[in-house]
Amino acid sequence: MSSPDKNRRLRELLKRPGIIRSFAPHDVFTARILEDAGIELLFLGGFGVSASVLGYPDVGLTTLTEMVEAVRHMSERLSVPLIADGDTGHGDLHNVARTVRNFEEAGASGMLLEDQVAPKRCGHFAGKQVVPVEQMVAKLKVALDTRRDSNFVIIARTDVRALEGLDAAIERAVRFGELGADICFVEAPQSREELARVALEVPFPQLANMLPGGLTPILSATELEQLGFKIVVDPVGTLLATGHVVRRLAKAMLNDGRVDHMQNEMLSFGEVKQLLGLSEIEQARL
Repeated sequence: MSSPDKNRRLRELLKRPGIIRSFAPHDVFTARILEDAGIELLFLGGFGVSASVLGYPDVGLTTLTEMVEAVRHMSERLSVPLIADGDTGHGDLHNVARTVRNFEEAGASGMLLEDQVAPKRCGHFAGKQVVPVEQMVAKLKVALDTRRDSNFVIIARTDVRALEGLDAAIERAVRFGELGADICFVEAPQSREELARVALEVPFPQLANMLPGGLTPILSATELEQLGFKIVVDPVGTLLATGHVVRRLAKAMLNDGRVDHMQNEMLSFGEVKQLLGLSEIEQARL
């Protein structure tokens, strides 16, 4: 499916009743698994790329070039829409425009843009700082004006809750929505009550970030839909699950000298070949 088709599909998903249940796969193989399982929208998050490509935490070390390359590799192997993490736009207004253009060209169907000071930090880390709201507004205007396809989705994120409280976060999110952001994203509310206020007081489609072990309590997709959220995404679940199983594999090899007794916790080799499209490649070579 081409990028314009994926972009239209994303708009259809956003118009469809109900909440969109999503993940942020940390690599292309994981993305293939999630699509095969029926997930209709995926995110490429900075946390997953920083961990899987660099082996570092999400503290602003990933460059635009590295993110664009990750977007290209992942989007090429997906038929579902992919939204990419644009962080702070990787610089000034010219960099924001370049980020939008590069993400579109690489096959993304949307981009997140946030109001943190560069270098940014994971939204659930301590020590975050945000830019003045007017600076974020200017970046958001550039992002909206730069996209070539009007179906390319811009998600405006604010991290100001950690610094100035929930009222300030709601105020920023409303302003971003009024400016034209397709989705508003208040990062790291700290209670169910705060999530409910965000959903009630921001009259635009919204994303809920459900990070296991993070600052925000985990609510089910059903609960979040009832509150009024449009998208729920788990940003690090695939990374956490992979780390757990790989650690068990390592211990099994060290202790038992083999890992085949863990087959019930693994995909079969046949399933992996299917996910990677081996049969299609072999047929194309005939």
